[in-house]
Amino acid sequence: MKKYTNTGSKDTRSGFGAGLTELGQKNENVVALCADLIGSLKMDDFKKNHPERFFQIGIAEANMIGIAAGLTIGGKIPFTGTFANFSTGRVYDQIRQSVAYSEKNVKICASHAGLTLGEDGATHQILEDIGLMKMLPGMTVINTCDYNQTKAATLAIADYNGPVYLRFGRPVVPNFMPADEPFVIGKAIVLNEGTDVTIVATGHLVWEALEAAEALEAKGISAEVINIHTIKPLDEEAILKSVAKTGCIVTAEEHNFLGGLGESVSRVLALNNPLPQEFVAVNDTFGESGTPEELMEKYGLNAKSIIEKAEKVISRK
Repeated sequence: MKKYTNTGSKDTRSGFGAGLTELGQKNENVVALCADLIGSLKMDDFKKNHPERFFQIGIAEANMIGIAAGLTIGGKIPFTGTFANFSTGRVYDQIRQSVAYSEKNVKICASHAGLTLGEDGATHQILEDIGLMKMLPGMTVINTCDYNQTKAATLAIADYNGPVYLRFGRPVVPNFMPADEPFVIGKAIVLNEGTDVTIVATGHLVWEALEAAEALEAKGISAEVINIHTIKPLDEEAILKSVAKTGCIVTAEEHNFLGGLGESVSRVLALNNPLPQEFVAVNDTFGESGTPEELMEKYGLNAKSIIEKAEKVISRK
């Protein structure tokens, strides 16, 4: 098993900030809009270096999306920034009508997603945003796993013509993807090859999947681990190639099991190669206040749960 190393834990939102800062220097058409959360979204450097291309909208997220859509008409590439809850649920109608339906080149960048928002509690811990966004025709949905991948994704979506939802988080997590790893939208990354079970993970669960695979190897179980950073369009070829070897799959995500990565994978299997599948995800419930570590443990979003589901799904083959 190839061992990925944590080169120094960082928050993924800082990867977004670093990528946006670099884009500001490289692409004069990139503009940034924020809904009163500059520090939380790490947009400080962009604002400092390019004040003429930064727009502080205030606590008016619907207006932010409408302004961003309008800016695209003049050839600008707007990056909007706020919490995932406010980036999607609060402004869904504006995204649907002004961005998705109108096919506008807006990059909706969302921090503080999932349970790892932590102490802010259930009202802010959106667990349905991936489902909301992937259902919009033409919307690309990306959920990154660490600092390096978030920075790479931020740079990549600027060159992609079309609406994008980029999801990342607040907590400090292992930074293990190589800084020079190419980020190709819609292309999964096989992190570990295996023959007994496929583990497909996204976001913060990718590192947990690698930890689970190492523990499974010690038990004599060979796990293939795939990093799915792009949930839409989904890399169906990579999934089907893997399960053709392993015969079963576990999906892992920091999201409700309804509407997330797992359901997208289920559709691929149902249409092409129906095989046993187990889900590591939140079981149709809201979150609660607590530390990210406590919540991930309570809701079963960790390596321990992935190991249990891997052993269960293997028994179903």
